[in-house]
Amino acid sequence: MTPDIHDIGGAPVIIGAGIAGLMTALHLAPQPVVILSRAPLGTETSSTLAQGGLAASLGDDDSPELHLTDTLAAGDGLCNEAIARRVVESVPATIDHLIRLGAPFDRALDGKLRLGLEAAHSRRRIVHAAGDATGRELFRALLAVARRTRSITIMEGATALRLVVAEGGIVGLLAVLHSGVFALPTRRVVLATGGIGGLFGDTTNPLSSYGHGLALAACAGAELADLEFVQFHPTALDTPRRPMPLISEAVRGEGAVLVDEYGHRFLAAIPGAEFASRDVVARAIANQLAAGHRVYLDARRCLGQKFAKRFPAIDAACKQAGIDPAMEPIPVRPAAHYHMGGVAVDAEGRSSVGGLWACGEVACTGLHGANRLASNSLTEAIATAAWVAASVAGTSTGRQWPRLPAVFPLRPDPSPVRQLVSNALGIFRNGKALREAISTLLPIAVGETATADPALVALLIAIAALRREESRGSHYRSDFPGREAAALPSRLTLCTAFESAVALSWQRSERSR
Repeated sequence: MTPDIHDIGGAPVIIGAGIAGLMTALHLAPQPVVILSRAPLGTETSSTLAQGGLAASLGDDDSPELHLTDTLAAGDGLCNEAIARRVVESVPATIDHLIRLGAPFDRALDGKLRLGLEAAHSRRRIVHAAGDATGRELFRALLAVARRTRSITIMEGATALRLVVAEGGIVGLLAVLHSGVFALPTRRVVLATGGIGGLFGDTTNPLSSYGHGLALAACAGAELADLEFVQFHPTALDTPRRPMPLISEAVRGEGAVLVDEYGHRFLAAIPGAEFASRDVVARAIANQLAAGHRVYLDARRCLGQKFAKRFPAIDAACKQAGIDPAMEPIPVRPAAHYHMGGVAVDAEGRSSVGGLWACGEVACTGLHGANRLASNSLTEAIATAAWVAASVAGTSTGRQWPRLPAVFPLRPDPSPVRQLVSNALGIFRNGKALREAISTLLPIAVGETATADPALVALLIAIAALRREESRGSHYRSDFPGREAAALPSRLTLCTAFESAVALSWQRSERSR
């Protein structure tokens, strides 16, 4: 199918219309920019599901230095300290900017911002909106401003298919809208496509979040970083509903405890208990479940009848499942929640491919390291969006009409690989399962089915996980439970990944003869 060419005057294109994409577009104003949103705005985006909030050192007893210390501790040796410092120092001013844009953050009776406490934070520093609907409220505020901004064009229902690269740089992209393929010639593309949770059976992410931006970047030749680090949130509501409603860490911040079916508090002996880092709590819960126990979050004593007022969205999700958090404990289990890895970017969000930037969860800035600190994701998105926008605005537009390949759009379908991904790339991993997954995923990834791109992303993650022969942060290898003394970041390209996968498949076939 030969695409039609839409002349947008060389304007930058942002792929993704969540908080990262909208913030980048607003910072670019009044420079013209085009946003592609594959679904109706506000749907199929993790931004609107974010309950936690934004971590910012705003309290009288807090400081950016303390926020940095907590971030580095959670990252388990893999954080880029310079990037982390820049983010935590800039975010208080960014919160003020969001307030000017209309973000309705919760306030105490004295008018000051109400600050919540979450796991692995040493101070109350989480800024919320509407209690437990921060992402939704922030998205609404940003979208309202974006709709009033004449320089921003939003194409709803438009899905990017491939980035077009010539001489090592972006020259355009191919997209589909209402089954019609079209091309947008541009030398500036920003990926803001979110995460990969939709590759897993148990996830808090939209099921369509399979790593779309990673597939686009990989096929364009971009370098990817730390793909093996997938964060599993310890407490998703344990019901058949997908995506799984999140039971925010803020509930534990108010004093809720994790117990088994007998009421035993199994985390009591672990340093930090319910406030240990997410990887520690998630593994502890997974071990309980594997032993045949049920796990519950009990907020009856600390919140009781106050639960509905403090956490209205969580209360509604629980009651929809027939659970009253004021009167009974909430059944929970870990679920794929956030990807620390992503497109390798520098301090301005630039990838290894000229003209390609990444912002938000799809990017790997180095802030999160091996394990993200709670509520640092929205913090990263809003802080780095300004730096990405400044870099994009300062880059020569140059115009070139590329020779465009014929494409046949398929709606990506990750469902055929979900069980495989869940088994091999879950909380506990081992070399045997990873090798088998790679051999199974490779022929799917190079095929021409609707599962090819999701399988490609899963393949990339599996290879990164197989290469890291240690346990660090969210990446736990049962066959390599120890932690290496040196913390080494991982890097991967599509070319090196295919080389590894083909070599592994050849070795397996030789051994089977």
